[in-house]
Amino acid sequence: MGGGRGLGGMAGGGRGMGGPMGGFMGPDQTEEKLTPERRAKTTRRILEFFRPYRARVLVVLATIVVTSLLGLINPLLLKALIDDAFPRRDIGLLNIFVGLMIVVPIVSGLIGVGQTYLNNVIGQRVMQDLRNALYSHLQRMPLRFFTETRTGEIQSRLANDVGGVQGVVTDTASSVFSNFVIVITTLAAMILLDWRLTALSVALTPFFLYLTYRVGKIRRSISTETQEVLADVSAITEETLSVSGILLSKTFGQQQAAVDRYRIANQRLAALQIRQSMVGRWFFMIVGTIFSITPAFVYYLAGVLLIGGDPTAPTIGDIVAFTTLQSRLFFPLGQLLNVQVEVQGALALFDRIFEYLEMKPGIEDAPDAVALDARTVRGRIRYRDVSFRYPESAVVHSSAGVTGAVADGGTGALPVVDKAPLAEAVVATGMDNAPDSNDPALAAVASDDAESVETVEDAEPRAPFGLTDVDFEVEPGQLVALVGPSGSGKTTTTYLLPRLYDVDEGAVEVDGVDVRAVTLASLGEVIGFVTQETYLFHASVRENLRYARPNATDRELEAAARIAAIHDRIRELPNGYDTMVGERGYKLSGGEKQRIALARVMLKDPRILVLDEATSALDTVSERLIQKAIERVMRGRTTLAIAHRLSTILRADQILVYDRGRIVERGTHAELLEQGGAYATLYREQFLSSAPDAEIVSPEAVVVAH
Repeated sequence: MGGGRGLGGMAGGGRGMGGPMGGFMGPDQTEEKLTPERRAKTTRRILEFFRPYRARVLVVLATIVVTSLLGLINPLLLKALIDDAFPRRDIGLLNIFVGLMIVVPIVSGLIGVGQTYLNNVIGQRVMQDLRNALYSHLQRMPLRFFTETRTGEIQSRLANDVGGVQGVVTDTASSVFSNFVIVITTLAAMILLDWRLTALSVALTPFFLYLTYRVGKIRRSISTETQEVLADVSAITEETLSVSGILLSKTFGQQQAAVDRYRIANQRLAALQIRQSMVGRWFFMIVGTIFSITPAFVYYLAGVLLIGGDPTAPTIGDIVAFTTLQSRLFFPLGQLLNVQVEVQGALALFDRIFEYLEMKPGIEDAPDAVALDARTVRGRIRYRDVSFRYPESAVVHSSAGVTGAVADGGTGALPVVDKAPLAEAVVATGMDNAPDSNDPALAAVASDDAESVETVEDAEPRAPFGLTDVDFEVEPGQLVALVGPSGSGKTTTTYLLPRLYDVDEGAVEVDGVDVRAVTLASLGEVIGFVTQETYLFHASVRENLRYARPNATDRELEAAARIAAIHDRIRELPNGYDTMVGERGYKLSGGEKQRIALARVMLKDPRILVLDEATSALDTVSERLIQKAIERVMRGRTTLAIAHRLSTILRADQILVYDRGRIVERGTHAELLEQGGAYATLYREQFLSSAPDAEIVSPEAVVVAH
């Protein structure tokens, strides 16, 4: 795919806009993650996820303390055997001590099994909550977030980053406490036996702690970079190995370029993972070696004290018990040192997860939002002096990277893909179409002929993308057609109705209520979208239809399919309504997919319908079937239609003519023709020369000269 440039649009490592999280992340976020304040904040956020399970956590902590204390019994029993039972030749004491040495590990092991089970339950529940929180938060993010962030990047946060912290949540948290308790209790027992031997054993610990901090800091930095590169690899995989991505690479002969791009990213990932694995290995080798030879120094010091006749010298039992405790100390102490490094790396992953969770959704329900009743909504729509601008930093591009004009009308020789900002190229509603990030249909726009594409350097300066003073009203049951050149604001207008974006000025109202004062859920129930780019899940026809209404009966499914003129065709499929449609519905033709989308919206039965009825890419038979289906779907509903067909325009109760984000003309077909303005010109150039039964050229395909 051109090495990730051009139509693939992944220049700069495929970062999208402003970093791995598009325009939603500042350039200094990475540095912020390394500060103590950020680390403390991340730790607090982690602890919040454990709060619902605090009772179970307390039980786990109690069992850890109990098992740690039980672990001290056997070394002390060993001392008693050597210093008391053996010298006295007391078989009774021998039986008691040996019996306890057998029973204690059994009891400790049983408690440990219960502790492990409860610990895993807590850890997995926390992971479940973390995934749910992240996914739910992403569902609430505005459309702009998804237009500026690669799908693979989002998937990487959900899969790779959350998966990367799973071990820390499920095992490390409890093991840190367990090892800490073991170290403290063991040190206490060792001090009771002989403080001099204890001091010798732990003399180098502060030095080890300092080295651990240094190693952990380096490893955390590498871990962050590794996850970012892993996200790149995931994004490349998702983009190039989807059906659309493969189709694009094969039709452009760019398979080798895609392989090379993947190989380079994979090479970076492998190098970083090697560094991550090797960081601190020399350090831990030195620590392990010192821990192994320290008992020799203990024996030496004890021997000097004994041979020198020191009255406070440890007994043989003391020495044996001490070295047993010492071996019990070194393992958890080494684990704590190692965990410090692992936790540093895990905190980097938590930072990346919480960066998403801390993003503001932007478009949310107002505190006093009301719910529309789908049964009583009349469907009266009013746009009241609406103005809206896309962010100045935004670049017109699809998630595949089809680049258009810069929002401020900048210069250069990039083609203007006149489909309004990405809002015009991507529809991500809860009901319908979210085009594939590598859809060739989007890429093809960039290579259209000279009549439909102009270069920025040849074009007049454009107004910022958006709308200015848009004002109109649609009565219940009316059809309003939106027409005009591409990029003039038609799709942007429709996006403001379900609050995919919020207006900057003015208001959009449904039945006299500002949509910003309505709950998003109820707004979604009364509005249905049908767009050019039909999105189908890799599931059966039945499941795709029921996405609109999960509790719909088979009879209702078939009724909706008949209205959309697709029922008979579905029955001809190998498994009827249970036929799998394939990735994005690639097993179906364009006309079949669009009719299934119409059936889906019919099943939803919205009072308000937003319709982009383009059918120019379909064969004549499919086009006629869809046009008839569209007519039936619109019947009795309030409809905003981005009109591509003369038949729709003629049926419209009102036609709104757009140009550069403004409504420049309005009226019926006859009234606008009489005015002899922009609509009359569009009509003569686009529709008049086309026979009624011939394919109508879409006005979206022409950039009108201004």
